[in-house]
Amino acid sequence: MTRGAGDHREADAGPAASEPRLTPLGGEFADAALERRFRIDRFADFRRNARLLFALSAVLNTAFLLSDWRFAGTDHFYVAVPARLAVVAVSLLCLGLAQTAVTVRGIYLISVLWQWVTAAGVAVLVSSRSDLALFVVLLLPTVFYLTVPLPFLWTLIGGVGASVLMLAGYIDPAAGWRLAVGLCLALAVLNWALLLMVSRANRLDRRQWAAIQAARRANARLSESENILEKTFQAVPVPLVVTTLKDGRILRYNDVAARFYGAPQSEHVGTSILRVYDDPAVREGLVRHLEAEGSLSGFETRIRLADGSMRDVMLAARLTEMEGTPCIVAAVIDLSERLAAEQKARHAAAHDALTGLPNRAAFQEHLERAFRERRLEQGVCLLMVDLDGLKDVNDTLGHDAGDVLIMETAHRLSLVVGERATLARFGGDEFVVLLRAREALAAGQRLAQAIISELRRPVQHEGRQLSTRASVGIAACPEHDLAPAELMKDADLALYTAKQQGRNRAVVYSTVMRHAVSERVSLSRDIAAALADDQILPYYQPKIALHTGRLVGFEALVRWRRDAQTVLAPAAFNLAMEDAELAFTIGERMARRVAADVRGWLEAGHGIGRMALNVSPAQFTHRELGTSLLRHFHAAGVEAHHFDVEITETVFLGRNSDFVAPILDELYRAGVRIALDDFGTGYAGFTHLKQLPIDTIKIDQSFVKDIEQDAFDTAIVCAVIELGRNLGMQVVAEGVETVGQARFLKTRGCELAQGYLFARPMPAEDVSAFLRAEGPQTLAARIALIA
Repeated sequence: MTRGAGDHREADAGPAASEPRLTPLGGEFADAALERRFRIDRFADFRRNARLLFALSAVLNTAFLLSDWRFAGTDHFYVAVPARLAVVAVSLLCLGLAQTAVTVRGIYLISVLWQWVTAAGVAVLVSSRSDLALFVVLLLPTVFYLTVPLPFLWTLIGGVGASVLMLAGYIDPAAGWRLAVGLCLALAVLNWALLLMVSRANRLDRRQWAAIQAARRANARLSESENILEKTFQAVPVPLVVTTLKDGRILRYNDVAARFYGAPQSEHVGTSILRVYDDPAVREGLVRHLEAEGSLSGFETRIRLADGSMRDVMLAARLTEMEGTPCIVAAVIDLSERLAAEQKARHAAAHDALTGLPNRAAFQEHLERAFRERRLEQGVCLLMVDLDGLKDVNDTLGHDAGDVLIMETAHRLSLVVGERATLARFGGDEFVVLLRAREALAAGQRLAQAIISELRRPVQHEGRQLSTRASVGIAACPEHDLAPAELMKDADLALYTAKQQGRNRAVVYSTVMRHAVSERVSLSRDIAAALADDQILPYYQPKIALHTGRLVGFEALVRWRRDAQTVLAPAAFNLAMEDAELAFTIGERMARRVAADVRGWLEAGHGIGRMALNVSPAQFTHRELGTSLLRHFHAAGVEAHHFDVEITETVFLGRNSDFVAPILDELYRAGVRIALDDFGTGYAGFTHLKQLPIDTIKIDQSFVKDIEQDAFDTAIVCAVIELGRNLGMQVVAEGVETVGQARFLKTRGCELAQGYLFARPMPAEDVSAFLRAEGPQTLAARIALIA
């Protein structure tokens, strides 16, 4: 009984719908939780009864205090007055406490305090052994049993205790044992009778309470059920109409039906549904079906709305009964809206949402139909068109600008293609054109050139010029293939070749392209076997500071050791690296081996500077690339700041280029430096220098090779060195093979270099000897070499 007035909510447990079980003696609920609920529910009554009892006790005992003056002058007077005052005081105290009590248990404790203090005080008072005292001896236990709000056990203890105190106060040992025995028997009988009365009252009270609770719950459920039914009826998102079976009188309909019919219920309820039907005889067939089956669905008819317009609808109906009257509940489905929605869905399923052009699925149907309907003299030509600059527009100006570019491209392609061909968008930056003509291949080549020329014109957007280019792959039937799926593959291979050749051009498919694919597949199998045989290994090439001759780090280069005499560079198996999974596996193998080697050299006390790892574009198809590399460094026990990651600009051109920036940021935050390899050979390098955390730019060896003879290469190398200096980046020259090249780079301010002049790439077992040879003599020799 520790819950307060704020807890006067019903617990989860409750009396069963049938008669709750009561204790056999006390008449209380056998279920403790249910009894607790009952007492909490009666808290207000308990507190009110207790206050009345305490107030009445204070008033009566104050009145009795005046009658106690009759004992003035006797010894009993000096006993009776303090006892009476104590009873009055405890009654007033308990009255005050009951005003602030907030729990049932609090009321119980206050009542017990009043009960025992009162019983003790009255026990003193009845020691006068007057006729009134004998009446009080019998009255006080009765009051305790019948008026004090306590549990049955506490009531029993209080009543028996009061009886014992009354006997102790009233019985005079000098009066003889007969009176004492008689009085004890009388009080025992009284206690037993009163216990039966309390038990019976408890039973009646709790049964009445349980019945009231059950009735409340039943009413609540009924009200809730009716409420749910009404809300469900109104919430159903289709028109619902209730009519009588025989005469079709409208009884009610939901709000959706009111909006559908275009008139409030007051205009229709009570009228006949027959006037709504275009043909009233149709309803007779509906009624016959319902009488036979009880329900129907898919019943199509025409109805008239309030404004007089006609609609084709489908009805689903069921027989029911309302207040003893057979009725029909019918749901009305507007078929015109469904047909419009189906048409819209069909259009959405077959067209691109941004441009409104047919999508891949719709185009596939066009292509297959073109092959089915193709006449012998007629050809079919496919043009796969891919925008070259969309990625840069999205990166620099946002996807809104990219969407504008795509929509303008679709518009221009539609104008160029016209009615002579079918244009579709496959998604992203890919479009496809299907052309049917007598000389389809030649017509397709002319159309491709027209497309490339049209798309060279910049697009105006918010005061900016959006420039883009297009690559086109061309394949024709019967020249290249006779099946739709194969022709699509041919055009796709031609497009891939156009991109590989530098973009912004049209390429016609040739069988050599298929051969290249087969070669790539075969090479991928060989590389997978090489991985299984542990033939893919890192080779290390030193990086040297040109002004000091010091070793500043290494670049880990992947090599394929086919046998003891044959070691292949990546150029021999670059095609296999286009396979994302294979490239990622090779990258994982390299990261583990290089990290383990670095740990060994560091533990041996060698200063290796920073170790650079090359990451291929295909590896960036894995979102977790950065996490994977850092995990390998951690597993080897080497801090991330010992490593560089080298990337080429081609990583920004793939379909997964959105992953690049987050991966590089993760590595950079961990301490890994980022180097842009082969700088100047890719696309949009300056954009990525600005947007990404790049520390180092590497001059491609194709520019270094002829810097002493070719003025163009000289200008490029000098410009890159100056760019690096202005941006605060390190510049590394690759492929330095002659003293003249090294001296030129040094005088122009290039910081670092690597190449055959200093050391060829070497296996891990040779690196230790190279590191041991590092010393003053080696430094002096290098400085003298390029001085």
